[in-house]
Amino acid sequence: MTQTDDIQVLFSDDALLVINKPAGLPSLPDGYIPSLPHVKNVLEKQFGRLWIVHRLDKETSGVLLLARSAEAHRSLNTQFEQRQVSKVYHALLVGNPAWREQTVDLPLHPNGDRHHRTVVDQLGGKPAITHIKVLERFTGYCLLEARPETGRTHQIRAHLLSLGMTIIGDKLYGKHVELDSTLNIPTSQAAQLTFPWPAQCIGLHARFLEITHPLTGERLKFSAPYPVYFTDALLQLRKDENYGD
Repeated sequence: MTQTDDIQVLFSDDALLVINKPAGLPSLPDGYIPSLPHVKNVLEKQFGRLWIVHRLDKETSGVLLLARSAEAHRSLNTQFEQRQVSKVYHALLVGNPAWREQTVDLPLHPNGDRHHRTVVDQLGGKPAITHIKVLERFTGYCLLEARPETGRTHQIRAHLLSLGMTIIGDKLYGKHVELDSTLNIPTSQAAQLTFPWPAQCIGLHARFLEITHPLTGERLKFSAPYPVYFTDALLQLRKDENYGD
């Protein structure tokens, strides 16, 4: 078994490599121990030289795009910088808000507190916009869609925190949040999940990514299936919701 066995390749050609990144594998080298496994050094053993175009947090799974040439890298970087890329995330959260849709438009400052989290900073933060929609509701939990217009570090996690919401498994942004009393969270469920959840994984998944192919000009949309633990949690939540019907 090789290190790439847990990485699902969604698309590959001379310009692009698109994968379904597993949670627990960093997108970039560790700043203290660069030799630790990360997306680039794991995949280059099989695919040759790769360029990182964007990143997902270590604890996040889903669609991740890499370039296979310097030219493709430049084109894709431009698309991200000019907001020509469409990104859609799905998130499992503690809480069930009264609203169905929200747009969070709050500037963010990375590494802005003693917990090294991204924080809302009206004066020194960079513009950040996230469109959020409730997809499915459960007792004490919900499945959300998040569409970030910008690509700030931990943007979705920080914007959800600003709404008093926390992603399942997110110890960094969930440990220190006081949950909003309007979110319909039973105390027992807010304190402890009713289903298994693996360590070093959060309930945030990059579900879709849409780009323009750097060589052909074709518009491409990639989708990544949920990891097993995410699917299992949804199945359990649906089962609990319908229990006794």
